[in-house]
Amino acid sequence: MNQQTIAQILSIGVLAGTMTSAAMAQDSAKQAIDASMRSAIERKDVPGVVVLLTDRKSVLYQGAFGVADVATGRPLAADALFRIASMTKPVTSLALMQLIEQGRVGLDEPAQKYLPELADLKVFESFDPATGAYKVRPASKPATVRHFLTHTSGLAYPFTSTIWRDYKPRAGETYPFGGPLLFDPGERWHYSTSTDVVGRMVEVVSGQKLEDYFRQHIFAPLKMDDTSYNVPEAKAPRLVAQQQRGGERMDGAIELQNPQLGLTIPSPIGGGGLASTAADYGRFMRMLLNGGELDGVRIIKAETVAMMGQNHIGAVTVPALKSALPRSADFTFIADGRDKFGLGFLITTDQVAGKRSPGSLSWGGINNTFFWVDPARGVAGVIMMQYLPFADAKALATLDAFERGAYQFIAAQQ
Repeated sequence: MNQQTIAQILSIGVLAGTMTSAAMAQDSAKQAIDASMRSAIERKDVPGVVVLLTDRKSVLYQGAFGVADVATGRPLAADALFRIASMTKPVTSLALMQLIEQGRVGLDEPAQKYLPELADLKVFESFDPATGAYKVRPASKPATVRHFLTHTSGLAYPFTSTIWRDYKPRAGETYPFGGPLLFDPGERWHYSTSTDVVGRMVEVVSGQKLEDYFRQHIFAPLKMDDTSYNVPEAKAPRLVAQQQRGGERMDGAIELQNPQLGLTIPSPIGGGGLASTAADYGRFMRMLLNGGELDGVRIIKAETVAMMGQNHIGAVTVPALKSALPRSADFTFIADGRDKFGLGFLITTDQVAGKRSPGSLSWGGINNTFFWVDPARGVAGVIMMQYLPFADAKALATLDAFERGAYQFIAAQQ
């Protein structure tokens, strides 16, 4: 045996050893994620959780733990259907961006051009929390399409605003999409019903209902076959029960909500309502990682996806909001005053060791479903739970454990 042959054999042995070492590291990282998720279940921090990690090519990791129903103990499967609530918003935002890229909607045009009910918007000038008395004034300028895509329209939610929670419109007064504005459009960021407006614009401009538009232009092309507002009867056994922490302040043990949501959504809105699986949402995230394309099918231009991930609120920052209702905890998952917002996504600006990169896009749903897309690292993760309150400390801890485990898994591949 000559020296060249010996060198080749040694080289092959080193390569095989390296591959074995890498495989062992990945397996160890996978087991660490499994263990952290199982621990959350065993501690009864959360009743059940499905997690998925993907890169631009394929799913890297997926796991299901715990139960889908605390009353029956039905095991939670990887293909379980979750009501993803506000994780509908990125889908709705992308739908409108398809129409914008086609030239059918202008990003900086007044939204009232498409929805006349948005003309002559009013702003709270004062509100007396003791009596509920209030004064309104005309908005200083029209709200644009961009304002609604970025939650800078001035709208709110009752759980994100004590004013919206407590005010009652006077006889004869009506306000579109929930109530008078908290501030003039563009002045601040406030989480709101803005994406309901976006959804309505999609319907008016396209001439289709959201369910039909999403199916034709997003879900069917991406093969997101398990994502819809209305869940078919045949898929009912896969739907996770709606649950919540018991007690007046939702700080007790997890129990069923009463009543449970039905299979149908009578009037779908852009801000929430979709049912989906981790695998389906993983395909949506992978499309974003690939600049609007998945498995050779393009649904939106790469430059449009890139634009959605840019800061569109300028010097305005995203505050960590205080909750006004028990169904949600405070928005502690936001880096107060440092995060930004794109066209449908929260944008991370800080680098936290062991977690997503700056420039990552994310959001969540009120039942504690969360996702992030990290273009810099080419990876994305989704975690799905199904209980209130939103941003529950133990749900956020489970998200944190999964995200840290995900990046350890990625590091083990390198």
